[in-house]
Amino acid sequence: QVQLVESGGGLVQAGGSLRLSCIASGFIFSVHTMGWYRQAPGKQREFVARLTPGGTTNYAEFVKGRFTISRDNAKNTVYLQMNSLKPEDTAVYYCHAEHFYDWGQGTQVTVSS
Repeated sequence: QVQLVESGGGLVQAGGSLRLSCIASGFIFSVHTMGWYRQAPGKQREFVARLTPGGTTNYAEFVKGRFTISRDNAKNTVYLQMNSLKPEDTAVYYCHAEHFYDWGQGTQVTVSS
């Protein structure tokens, strides 16, 4: 059974930073591409970043240069370092394992202006 548990969200002022974590279980973490998505109120869930087992990263244009995705396979954990946060980054952030349907509960990020 796939489980994804996100943490690290919170309230931060514009320009601040947060580091999100997602602990995964129920599958072989090291061989799967992991991604981060977000959903703002009244909007559809959108792609933020992804990281392949080989280390290739992809980012949405609106986070390039500000967010960094990384992983620790020994800890079955994927991270999202978010810098220079903007009010429009306010959303619930979710991690996702490619090729699985499961989602975690998400972690709320709120950026005040």
